[in-house]
Amino acid sequence: MDVNSDPNPSFKWMITIAVMSVAVLEVLDMTIVNVALPHMMGSLGANIDQITWVLTSYIVSAAICMPLTGFLVSHFGRRRLLLINIIGFGLSSALCGMAINLPQIVFFRTLQGIFGATLVPMSQFILRDTFPKEEQGKAMAIWGIGIMVGPVLGPTIGGYITEYWSWRWIFYVNLPICLLALFMTLRFISESPRTKQFLDTFGLILMGVGVGCLQYMLDRGNQEGWFQSKDIIITGLISAYCLIFFIIRGIHNKKNIINLLLFKDRNFTLSTLILTIFCITVFGVLTLQPLLMQNYLNYPVVRVGLDMAPRGLACAISMFIVAKIIDKVDVRWILLTGVLLNLWSITIMARFSLDVSEYYFIISGLIQGLGMGLIFVPVSVVALSTLPKAFVAEGSGLFSFGRSMGSSIGISLFSTVLSQMTQSNWNRLGGYLMPSNPAFQQWLQANHLTISNPLTPQLLANSLNQQASMIAFVDCFWLSAVLALTTIPFILLLHPPKKISMDVAGTH
Repeated sequence: MDVNSDPNPSFKWMITIAVMSVAVLEVLDMTIVNVALPHMMGSLGANIDQITWVLTSYIVSAAICMPLTGFLVSHFGRRRLLLINIIGFGLSSALCGMAINLPQIVFFRTLQGIFGATLVPMSQFILRDTFPKEEQGKAMAIWGIGIMVGPVLGPTIGGYITEYWSWRWIFYVNLPICLLALFMTLRFISESPRTKQFLDTFGLILMGVGVGCLQYMLDRGNQEGWFQSKDIIITGLISAYCLIFFIIRGIHNKKNIINLLLFKDRNFTLSTLILTIFCITVFGVLTLQPLLMQNYLNYPVVRVGLDMAPRGLACAISMFIVAKIIDKVDVRWILLTGVLLNLWSITIMARFSLDVSEYYFIISGLIQGLGMGLIFVPVSVVALSTLPKAFVAEGSGLFSFGRSMGSSIGISLFSTVLSQMTQSNWNRLGGYLMPSNPAFQQWLQANHLTISNPLTPQLLANSLNQQASMIAFVDCFWLSAVLALTTIPFILLLHPPKKISMDVAGTH
């Protein structure tokens, strides 16, 4: 196809398959590895603290590169950049599977994050450029299915592969999909014009160091004890200094590596905030549920994955529904419905106990999945709808960066709250363990124990820890509900796309 030629209508779905296949891989690789970490420890000779660098290296490198999407598309052209990233992602995936020690896999995961960072925003940019305006809702529904369902199904797929094959196949399965995407990109995706870009080296360094330190702090903070650790304090200060300096400098510098003036667009800014908060709540819950089911309810890993799969199915269904109605209904009503469904599912989770039925995990997941689709597609359409075409690629990168940051903040925040509230609840409940307490005497009788029995302290500590943890999980679910409510004012402030037409001041 010629440069800048309009895509043949018969090629639209081929282009969709090409860009979505690798985009799904990128988001899938963020969660699919989690369940395999215990299996990787023995093969790579790493302890539980060291093995988390397999996740940290990928997240940090992807976060640094993702906001550069617009700059890279202008410099290389979209087709050439997509080819570079597909080849790089495939090769680094193969090298991850062949790694024989921890330093090797951390290095290869870093490369995987670098090459994979722009795949998601580029897929959004290319789909918006491929589909006409009246089909934007359909395009974003297709995009959203991959971006949101991928992380949900990650634990399911990862658990199955790890259980029945080997953790190395988590990386090897990327190769045939990358080869398919490579062929389809060469065949169906046209090149975009290349423009000579001024490389703002100082701005790039400030952003890279600031975002990298922030992601490190979020990913390692809970394990390191947050600000009780010198490493976390130092990285936090460096991140704050670099990012504040980067923002102040960028506002007054038209040649900044990232065009911060995009945030003058009301819809873009509000949509990015909504997406970030939404990802904090959703990915926080997605982190907690497998932990609760495996560690406290003793569900096997494959069963956990199967119980969480309906969430992804419901999300896909609601996205198809949104694609049909988004041009007929005010997007704010769709978004508010999604928030209410999300809140409904969270209130069900907030009533969980150690005796909860498997049914409630499935039904709450279905309801939340429906809400996810009603939020993600409209907010993705609105975010870029009022940006000039020249800034859509850069806007896609920053919008996806909000998704990435929200996911990292959600995982870090809820992991921290869970551990701290568990300790607090343990101390509080422990104060009731007195021989004079009737409830304590009932527990002894129910378990056919006496205070002098040597098994009593062990069983009591185990029961106390389970109850303290369960209350902490409930506290986290209520926190998720509160955060979800904060998106409502931002939704009400949005302008429906067809009622507004505005430009963004400032260009590179």
